[in-house]
Amino acid sequence: MASRTYGMLLVILSAILWSTAGAFVRMANLDSWTLIGWRSLFAFVTLAGFAAYEHQNNLIKAVTGVGSSGVVAITLSVLSTIAYIFALNLTTVANVMIVYATLPFIAALISYVWISERVTVRLLGAGITAFIGIAIMAGSAATAKDILGIIAAFVMTATFASQIVHAKVYPKLDLNVVMALAAGACALIAIPFMNPGLPSPRALLACALYGGLTSGLAYVLALNGGRYITAGESGFIQMLDVVLGPVLVWIFFAEQPENAVLAGGAIVLSAVVWYLAPAVRAPAIP
Repeated sequence: MASRTYGMLLVILSAILWSTAGAFVRMANLDSWTLIGWRSLFAFVTLAGFAAYEHQNNLIKAVTGVGSSGVVAITLSVLSTIAYIFALNLTTVANVMIVYATLPFIAALISYVWISERVTVRLLGAGITAFIGIAIMAGSAATAKDILGIIAAFVMTATFASQIVHAKVYPKLDLNVVMALAAGACALIAIPFMNPGLPSPRALLACALYGGLTSGLAYVLALNGGRYITAGESGFIQMLDVVLGPVLVWIFFAEQPENAVLAGGAIVLSAVVWYLAPAVRAPAIP
């Protein structure tokens, strides 16, 4: 199998796994802090296992060597995770995914401010179009809870975009170790706010699948697959997450988006596809 095909398959599988987050949140049916705690515990076990396999006898050195840049990355990851789960519990999965689709534009804006990366006219046009779609979606929000969920989704997207830019600034940062430590930190932060005792077997299974597959294995697949394809191809493939996430909760939990949400989402996705199209046609990474 060609390396590019192999890379695309890994990233496609990671996007499919990521798209299950909303379904697992609905399946767990837990309050946000309890869900954060249990999900993060399972994510920590999974990611720490990968990190231990990768570093073996040098694991302690890898953990103690993350430095101040690692602490920043861990903080951003913790904020993103907490905001994401609160967003999914406050509003529909479709609303959260549509906001998340603006990730390329927010990342580009942060790159411009942080590392003076050039902003193109194409980016500005696509970004403005995407935010028009967001405005249409937000205007249809039924309750104040939906608005809070959309705000939390923006916090999640902005902090995740910051992680992407931070990784560019510090390319030698060991992301496997950082993500494992971030999951552990999330679990510790959630403990004082969690409901005591074990959740139901169904909820515990949902947390295990969310932490182990959606947050653990998906990240490792994306990290490895992204080495063989362009950033544009990776970004384009990750849009599967935005489409599949709402579809899964629609099928399994009857969470049907409003027409305005579908219209706004179509505008956002169209803007993203148009923006990423030239990068997708770029040569493959040798």
